Amino acid sequence: MYEAFYGLSRKPFQLNPDPQFYFSSKPHRRARSYLVYGVMRGEGFIVITGEVGAGKTTIVRDLLDSLDNNSVVAAHLVSTQLGAEDALKLVCGAFGVPVRGSGKADLLMALEAFFITQTTQGKRCLLIVDEAQNLQPLAVEELRMLSNFQFGDQALLQTFLVGQPEFRDILQGPGMLQLRQRVTARCHLGPLDEEDTRAYIEHRLQCAGATDKPTFDAAVFHIIHQFCGGIPRRINTLCDRLLLQGYLAESTHFSVDDVNEVIVEMQAENAVPETHPQPAGDPWANLPGQPVSRPAPLMDFGDSGMGAIDPLLTDDLGRQLTQMSAMQLSDRLLRIERSMLRQERLGLELLDVLRRFSSSGRLRAGPEEPPSDR
Repeated sequence: MYEAFYGLSRKPFQLNPDPQFYFSSKPHRRARSYLVYGVMRGEGFIVITGEVGAGKTTIVRDLLDSLDNNSVVAAHLVSTQLGAEDALKLVCGAFGVPVRGSGKADLLMALEAFFITQTTQGKRCLLIVDEAQNLQPLAVEELRMLSNFQFGDQALLQTFLVGQPEFRDILQGPGMLQLRQRVTARCHLGPLDEEDTRAYIEHRLQCAGATDKPTFDAAVFHIIHQFCGGIPRRINTLCDRLLLQGYLAESTHFSVDDVNEVIVEMQAENAVPETHPQPAGDPWANLPGQPVSRPAPLMDFGDSGMGAIDPLLTDDLGRQLTQMSAMQLSDRLLRIERSMLRQERLGLELLDVLRRFSSSGRLRAGPEEPPSDR
């Protein structure tokens, strides 16, 4: 939308991972070095963890693009909450391995035959599992068992496990001892520092064809780093909105005020509606995280004799309501509603007593005697 305005050939801050925009920051260089080391080893597991949007997938895709397709057969899959057998099916699908049967033994034999075929042709098989924190324990165990496949003294499969920070805690679990022993290298991808944040933004603009615009005040990069925490995906989101704002305002230079304005807009859009504690048994508590909203009680007092509310009382109640906070108002309205329901119930019970009393009185009096002719 704004590319032509800034003289860009493409969007510089897209959210989808693109190896053409790969930025070699200090933490990214370290993580990529671990991956290259793992490829050279050709065995075991390499574990890469990092925050959401830290650039893990971008590093992996950049590495895959640098590999020789004639020597490495790579399969990249995103794990989900699958069981052991479904995980094996997913691995078969990622490598394009046809399976005749549907049992676990059929899957394992098909994979082993495929790995041996590739090895005899001078190729190595590499499995990259993204979002590894979603793997179920049995699925992790199946991946570990696949690493046992060998042809002579050569491992048939190497696996990269890429996941979010909680995957580090999962690996430290008591049931992961055997997998930990197969891990040849680990790396955690941390956030960018302020210097790398500025270099990252300038790098992506240059990759998109930027020359002399847009321009930024020096203090802008500090604010972007503080707000985004050095996470590349968050930086992309903020900078994309910033460029859109500049395009709409026909401005190619960004100041601190411009960035703060965009940040305020984004915070307002992502604000969570205020929620209030709801009483136990409340039938309107079926939407967690939603503001309290209850319909007015359907009450018809009929001939109960209840008159109109005093206007002075309503004015005083209105002044009190305006001075209450939202939570206090919700609690007060709930108490008022319950009080009105109790009054309605008492009124109905009183009417029923009066009707019974009147009916029993007529029965005791008996039928009226006709007047005498005497």
